[in-house]
Amino acid sequence: MKFAAENSFEVKQKISEKQIAILPIGAIEAHGPHLPLETDNLLAERLSILVAKRVGAFVLPTLPYGQVWSLKNFPGSITVSNESLVNMLVDLGESLYNQGFSIFSMVNGHLGNSVALKEAARKLYERYPDLQVLYFFYPGMSEVVSSIRETPSSHNTYFHACEIETSLMLYLAPEYVDMERAICDIPVIPLSADATPTPWEEFTDTAVLGDATLATKEKGEKVISVVLDNIVQVIEEVRRGVATYKSND
Repeated sequence: MKFAAENSFEVKQKISEKQIAILPIGAIEAHGPHLPLETDNLLAERLSILVAKRVGAFVLPTLPYGQVWSLKNFPGSITVSNESLVNMLVDLGESLYNQGFSIFSMVNGHLGNSVALKEAARKLYERYPDLQVLYFFYPGMSEVVSSIRETPSSHNTYFHACEIETSLMLYLAPEYVDMERAICDIPVIPLSADATPTPWEEFTDTAVLGDATLATKEKGEKVISVVLDNIVQVIEEVRRGVATYKSND
């Protein structure tokens, strides 16, 4: 359910029944010529909606800005600091807790946000230990990706505007994909990029890290199916734990 569409007279009871708030969080950044700047937001939001339908949760308005230091010099990219992002997420978590939510789940569409999400979750854990804070970034996707990928990965962690991310978009948000403009750009990413700050313009002019022309809706569906099941499994396990805690309280 869309949280922002509720009204104040009825939402209190619904919060007590649902207990779960899902926050899609993404970024505005370059994604090559075939994907929009809001790609990470679209993926996070549409995945969150699928999760919410499975677990009966509220979906919060998407947090559209993220930490995109690596791509900040590409046209269209907008970045915020980790500190700003952490503070915003902690404030949101505190507000949700005060409204009566027991589970705050962040569905992340942008790898660069991962450090901030983990730090925010830790701060909330210390302040409100009975608020269950979860953060997800495509859990369990590695194995299925290795089985469907047709080209070698440019990096063992990154996937960006490539065969994989474009496939996710073709499944979750196909109306935003222009496959006629998809390109193949497989840059050589130096080992040093994992050991020192490295702006992406040092190894790519396009912000595409792979062969986007090989993307298909079917590949995206396979990845999202696994990811969705994993997220739902974790939330359900946590919800059972919350219910047990409350029944013993």
